[in-house]
Parts: sequence; structure tokens; C-alpha cells
Amino acid sequence: MLTSKQRAYLRSMANGLDTIFQIGKSGITPEIRDAVDKALEARELIKMNVLDNTMIGAKEAAGILADRTGADVVQIIGNRFVLFRVSKKKPIIELPK
Repeated sequence: MLTSKQRAYLRSMANGLDTIFQIGKSGITPEIRDAVDKALEARELIKMNVLDNTMIGAKEAAGILADRTGADVVQIIGNRFVLFRVSKKKPIIELPK
């Protein structure tokens, strides 16, 4: 669980990130979950987008992916959301205490 200070720190880092995944009309598939899991292991902080033709919203998609990958939802704005998970092999981001 992230503190508000850690969440603010991660939000500031996410400002410069590009969206690396889009969730389309097929929703959250096992392939998307696996790709997000690999991206979180490599990058720790990722930004995603939910397209307008999707049956689920960004809040629901963020919650589902966070549950399935063990990540924390950092931020949800409109159709975009940011996920964070500490890498098991080599942590990159050092969070404030």
C-alpha cells in the first residue's frame, strides 16, 4: 500500500511517461495481463489508456489489472491510469519513506 507522499512522488514521475498499453474492445485479456506484468517487472511504473469503445472504464480496468498483477493504482485521470509495482529482481525506483 502506498502512502500519499509516495503516490505524489510516483504521479510526478508518471507525468513524463508515454502510454505503453491500450485496452480496446476485447477488454482485459490474459495476453494483456501478461504483457502488463512483464512491463511492470521491467519498468515498475507504467501508464495505460482505455479506448472509448471499451465496455469497462479506466477505474474498473485499473482495479482489475492491479489485482491480477499485484500492482498499486497510482492515478486515474479520464481514460488513462498509472500502475506501480516494485520489481522482484532489480528495484529501479526508490520511494520516499
